[in-house]
Amino acid sequence: MKDIHEVLRRKQAQYTLLGKQIEMLQQAAEKLREVAPLLAENENEDDSAVLAEVDEENSNAMAAKASAQSSPAASKPGRSATPRWP
Repeated sequence: MKDIHEVLRRKQAQYTLLGKQIEMLQQAAEKLREVAPLLAENENEDDSAVLAEVDEENSNAMAAKASAQSSPAASKPGRSATPRWP
């Protein structure tokens, strides 16, 4: 059988943690209420420019990654591609 005092101590610790989490969520909700009108304004604007910019960044990153994978010797200019025996 568990010690009743240990169980009570654990439950109080859980209660305290939940209280802190509730307080943080309430603060976040207040901040979101302040930002909500700004987000509503942005929804009405055309987001195609932002999407085009993200697509361009992704394609540039993929191209750089592909070139780095295709030429491993180029990424290490000081080392030769031929294996050396000790």
